Amino acid sequence: MAPQLKLLILAFLIALAGSVFANTVDDVLSAKEKPVGVVFEIISGDVDALSELTPQLREDIDRLRKRFPELPIAIVSHGREEFLLTSDNRKNAPEVHDFIEQITSNEKIDVHVCGTHASWFGISEEDFPDYVDVTPAGPAQINDYEELGYELIVLP
Repeated sequence: MAPQLKLLILAFLIALAGSVFANTVDDVLSAKEKPVGVVFEIISGDVDALSELTPQLREDIDRLRKRFPELPIAIVSHGREEFLLTSDNRKNAPEVHDFIEQITSNEKIDVHVCGTHASWFGISEEDFPDYVDVTPAGPAQINDYEELGYELIVLP
C-alpha cells in the first residue's frame, strides 16, 4: 500500500475517532465552569485549509477568551495543511503566518505541527519558523493535552 494512502486512511481514522469525543466551541462556552484548556485539532488533505480556517479560529479564540479570559488554548495541525506553515510558504500565505505568529507571541497559544507527517514529505523541523512548534507526533500531542484535561475541538 502506498505511503500516501496509508496516511490518508490513518488521518481519516484519527479524525473520525476524535470527532466522536470532540466538543464544539458552543459546548465549551455553555459549560458552567472554566475548562482546564482547549485544544483545536486540524487535519485536512487540503494544503490551503489553514487559510480558510484562520477567520474561524480567530472568532473561536475570541469567543472562548471573552467567556474565559485566561483559558489555555493550543492548536495541533497534523495534515497537509501544516505545510502552509513552513517558512518558505510565508510569502504565499502572509495572513496565516501573521495570525499564527501573533497568537503564539501575544496570546500565548501554542501551535504545533506533526514532525512525523512532515518528514514523510521531506520537510524537517528547520523548515518551520520559530513560532511553530514541531512536535514528534500530532496525535500524541493531542492525547497529551486531553490527558491534562483539555477539551478537544476538531476543525473543520
